[in-house]
Amino acid sequence: MIRLSKKVNLKKNQFIPYGRQDINLRDIFNVLKILKSDFITNGPAIEKFENEISKYCKSRYALAVNSATSALHLSCLALNLKKGDWLWTSPISFVASANCGIYCGAKIDFVDINIENGLMDIKALESKLQIAAKNGTLPKVIIPVHLAGTSCDMESIFKLSKQYGFSIIEDASHAIGGKYKGLPVGSCKYSDITVFSFHPVKLITTGEGGAALTNNEKIAEKISDLRSHGIIKDQKRFIDQDPSPWLYEQQYLGFNYRITDIQASLGLSQLNRLDKFVSKRNAKLDLYKSRLKSEPINFLEIPKDVKSSLHLSIIQLNKELIPFHRQIFIELRKLLIGVQLHYLPIHLHPFYQKFGFKRGQFPKSELFANSSISIPLYPSLSYFKQLKVIKNLKFVLKNYK
Repeated sequence: MIRLSKKVNLKKNQFIPYGRQDINLRDIFNVLKILKSDFITNGPAIEKFENEISKYCKSRYALAVNSATSALHLSCLALNLKKGDWLWTSPISFVASANCGIYCGAKIDFVDINIENGLMDIKALESKLQIAAKNGTLPKVIIPVHLAGTSCDMESIFKLSKQYGFSIIEDASHAIGGKYKGLPVGSCKYSDITVFSFHPVKLITTGEGGAALTNNEKIAEKISDLRSHGIIKDQKRFIDQDPSPWLYEQQYLGFNYRITDIQASLGLSQLNRLDKFVSKRNAKLDLYKSRLKSEPINFLEIPKDVKSSLHLSIIQLNKELIPFHRQIFIELRKLLIGVQLHYLPIHLHPFYQKFGFKRGQFPKSELFANSSISIPLYPSLSYFKQLKVIKNLKFVLKNYK
């Protein structure tokens, strides 16, 4: 048994992360039931979890997988993204939003953001599409990113897709539990596929996990096949017309991207509390806004027709504080406030600079990264810990006013 000093324990208890999972006794009980059952993977809990996600989001199909990254990859493959095609996404996202295109051999480009909300800028998208149409470089797939749980303007993007002929994958890794124009994010009314993440810091968790939602039967079938090695077990779909009763067929080069019943049971239990999680997050954001309204910061705008699930609470420093962004970030960390940056723009990562991307190409995204800080926000964040965040943020900002 390893013994930690009281000093280490105290410091650990004082640290306030930017996000964390909320696991209760019912979650634990539901996982234990699966562990004692006949199926811990490839069993009925997965299908039940998928059905409940579809029901909640009002989509026809939901396919659970082992991560949102896997869901993005499979979604690209299901839309037949291949070498020579273009995929466009936002620079302000986790790298998986672009990597999924690289996995398929596609070329990647980015659309700059609206600085007030961090979301894909519709005017920038429209302008870029007009140029691409003239150059013969239109994208096959566009991935709008619902940063911090706030949906992009999907209706406008959908209208542009009809005009320019691209498919849409909503990267809603942050946004299960949110709404757009009165419909749940994930309904796929304005997209081909929506992807969710169930990583521990997200709205609900399965430990690691994700899902792809769609209303298209063929897309759902393709994702289902590819997540399990490209293997088909339905003999009605076999190429061999006289199969033996114990056989299965591999018809594609697929992957082992499956989720387990253990994970699905945790996700199903968490899904029952999703609305409460979103409500608590919104209440905590309201407290931040009321107590920090006189500070030289702004919170991200949320459009009137959007209900954000508020995966993140992102503040933006006023113009005069931007030169001190790094120092403010470091000082908050020293005070055990687990702030984070969401995100370093994808095009500035060394891997993507190998493709010719350079600093200055997407100026609003770069300004966003140089002025934004994610402060702690999660359902179990106590009132007193939130007051500590507020107090320390005020203290640090005071030195730079």
